Amino acid sequence: MDTGTAVGAKAAAGAATEQVEPGEPGSVATGSGRFGRPGRPLRRSSFLVGFTGALGVLLAYTVFLGIRNASGILVLVVIALFLAVGLNPAVVRLRRWGLPHGLAVTVVVLTLVLLIIAGLVALVPPVVTQTGQFIEQLPSYVEELRRNRTVNDLVVRYDVMQRVQELANADTVGRALGGVLGGAQLIFGTLFRVLTVLVLTIYFLAYFDKLRDLGYALVPRSRRQRVSLIGDEILTKVGAYMVGALSIAVLAGATTFVFALVVELPYPFALAVVVAVTDLIPQIGATLGAVIVSLVGFATGLPVGIACVVFFVLYQQVENYLIYPKIMRRSVEVNEVAALLAALLGVALMGVVGALIAIPVVAALQLILREVVLPRQERR
Repeated sequence: MDTGTAVGAKAAAGAATEQVEPGEPGSVATGSGRFGRPGRPLRRSSFLVGFTGALGVLLAYTVFLGIRNASGILVLVVIALFLAVGLNPAVVRLRRWGLPHGLAVTVVVLTLVLLIIAGLVALVPPVVTQTGQFIEQLPSYVEELRRNRTVNDLVVRYDVMQRVQELANADTVGRALGGVLGGAQLIFGTLFRVLTVLVLTIYFLAYFDKLRDLGYALVPRSRRQRVSLIGDEILTKVGAYMVGALSIAVLAGATTFVFALVVELPYPFALAVVVAVTDLIPQIGATLGAVIVSLVGFATGLPVGIACVVFFVLYQQVENYLIYPKIMRRSVEVNEVAALLAALLGVALMGVVGALIAIPVVAALQLILREVVLPRQERR
C-alpha cells in the first residue's frame, strides 16, 4: 500500500469514528442507528414548562426524603470511605514491597481488626470487673444506710418504702424490661454498624483504584486531567491527615500508658486506649481524654490526680507546639481558625464523625479554592 492510500484510509477511519454533535442534521444521540432517528423536540408551551418544573421540585423533595431516611447508612459509608482513603497508602506501600493487591488489603484489614479487638479487650474487662465489685458491695452499702439514723428518719417521714412498693408494679417492670431490650438493641445496633463500616472499608480498599478511575471518567475529557490531578492531591492530603492523626493518637496513648504505670493508676492499658481514641477528635479530644484520666487519678488519690493534671497540661503543650506541627501541618496545611470552625460545625452536623472528617474536608476545600475558584476570579 502506497503513502497516499494509507493517508486516505486513515482519513476515512477518522471520519467514521468522529462523533457528530447532537442536534446536527443526521446526528444520532445514542451514537448508533439501531433505534432510529430522533424526532423533533417538543414545543415549549407554558404548560410543559410548568409541568416539568413541578416534576423537578417533586424529584428534589423525593431525593431529600431519601437522603434523610438513609442518613444513618450514609454516615457509615462516609466513615468507611475516609478509613479506606486513610488506609490506602499502607496498601500502596505493601504493594511496592512486592505483595499482591489482595494480600496487601488483607494484611491492612487484619491489622485494623486486631487493633479494634485489642481496644475491646482493654476496655471491657475493667468495666465488667468494676460492675461486679459494685454488685458485691451493694448489700454492705444498703446495710450501712439502714444503720444511719438520719436515713431511717427520712424513710419514715417520706414513706419511701410505700413509694417503692407502688413503683414495683407491672407497668414499672414493663418499662424496665423495655429499657433492657433497648439496651440490647443499642448493643446489637452498634455491632451492626461496626461490621458494616468494616465490610464497606474492605470493599473500598479492594476496589479503590477502580472507583477512583470511575469517578474521573465521569468528568468531561477536556477537564479530566486537571480534575484527576486535583483529586489525587486531595486523596493524598486526606490520607496524610489520617496517618498523621493515628500517629499522634498512638503516641499519646503510649505516653499515657507509661505515665499510668509510673503513678500506679488502675487499668493503665485501658486508660491509654481511651486517650488514644479521644485524641483522634480534633481540638477537644485531647482535653476529653485528659479529663477522664484525671478523674480516675483523683478517685485513686489526691496526689495521683494532681500528677495527672500536671502531666496532661505539659504533654498537651508539647503535642500542640512540637508534635502536631511537624506531623500534620506539612501534609495538610489547614488554617487554625478554619480547623476550629470546621470541627465545631462538624460536631453540630454529624457529631463525633463530623469532627473527625472536618479537617480533611477543609483541606480539600482550601485546595479547590486555591487552584480553581481564585484563578477563575482573577481571569474575569
